[in-house]
Amino acid sequence: MAGVMMKLACMAVMCAALVGAPLAEAITCGQVTTNVAPCLSYFQRGGTPSPSCCNGVKNLVGAARTTADKQTVCNCLKTIAAQVPGYNDANAQAIPAKCNVNVPYKISTSTNCASIKL
Repeated sequence: MAGVMMKLACMAVMCAALVGAPLAEAITCGQVTTNVAPCLSYFQRGGTPSPSCCNGVKNLVGAARTTADKQTVCNCLKTIAAQVPGYNDANAQAIPAKCNVNVPYKISTSTNCASIKL
């Protein structure tokens, strides 16, 4: 009887853990904007991206685990670029190398975001 109770208790704990586990959520343009906001002056003037810019890019790359997430980030970056006065595409394309992060596509207004796959 004690063995059965122990198994039931273990199952209850596992079920509670599964129910309490957060569900994966899709990346939003708001998250992209928040993460790349420190990069806006770099997009315009170049130079060296700030540590907060690089951290934001790294956060986005780490958070975009699915094809849909990667495409969302790409499309949001294109939208942001269109709104930044004096945006320089070459500066944006240089961010992965300057921040030492592997972005699985070219950061550019000319990137076809629909072609990005896992």
